[in-house]
Amino acid sequence: MEEPEIHAHHAHPHEGGRLGQSVALFTAIVATLAAICSYFGGHTQNEALYYKNDAVLSQARASDQWAYYQAKSIKLAILQGRLEAEHDAAKAGEIQAKIDKYETELAELRGKAEALESASAQSNAHAERALRPHEKLAMAITLFQISISAASITALTRRKWLFGVAAVSALAAVAQWIVAFAL
Repeated sequence: MEEPEIHAHHAHPHEGGRLGQSVALFTAIVATLAAICSYFGGHTQNEALYYKNDAVLSQARASDQWAYYQAKSIKLAILQGRLEAEHDAAKAGEIQAKIDKYETELAELRGKAEALESASAQSNAHAERALRPHEKLAMAITLFQISISAASITALTRRKWLFGVAAVSALAAVAQWIVAFAL
């Protein structure tokens, strides 16, 4: 009695084999694309992190320069007060020389601090540009995973329409991947 059931199951042995081979090949290709896409996603995150760290470091250095600038400004203000109170011309000349030195140093410190702030802003902007594709790449990886899942279910259930779902999901993933770097 079991023989008819076995024959019915193997009525078209090549059809199931071809579908299984197609699903296996499709899954291998999609898994490879997902791995490559994942690499690019990780790369964009690493690049963004690098530039974000550089921005923080530049901002910390700028803050240090501004703190030094403030300390020099206080010393300059004290010297200017001493100059106003000084009646001895020789001592006033010494104080004025120190004032001139502090004013030159302040200009240099201001320039360094502003340059570091500018470098920080540039690194922040670069980090934002580097991270921009990440969301689309993450969506592409998700769609690749859905495609692999649908293909696996196709292999188990022999429901060919699921293979179509897998193909559409894979195409949507590729589109997301392209859009990630096109913008």
